[in-house]
Amino acid sequence: MMTPIKVKNVKDIEKINQIVSNYTYDIWIHGKSGMADAKSILGMYVLKLDEPLTLVVPDNVNPKKLFKELEEFIHFPAQEA
Repeated sequence: MMTPIKVKNVKDIEKINQIVSNYTYDIWIHGKSGMADAKSILGMYVLKLDEPLTLVVPDNVNPKKLFKELEEFIHFPAQEA
């Protein structure tokens, strides 16, 4: 399952990393500059924050609780008319 996210600064990276580290399944963040394991703080620092990012979790898990914890970062771009 994929959902767009918005990360503005280093504090956001640290907060996301802290939240996702509490989950046992793989969580990735994909961007144009590459992909990073969201549980790897160093890996996340490689991502460019000015590009669209996508949070990716396995299809066989229920991410409802995770998405609730990350709701301040989940970003749904305005749809064009």
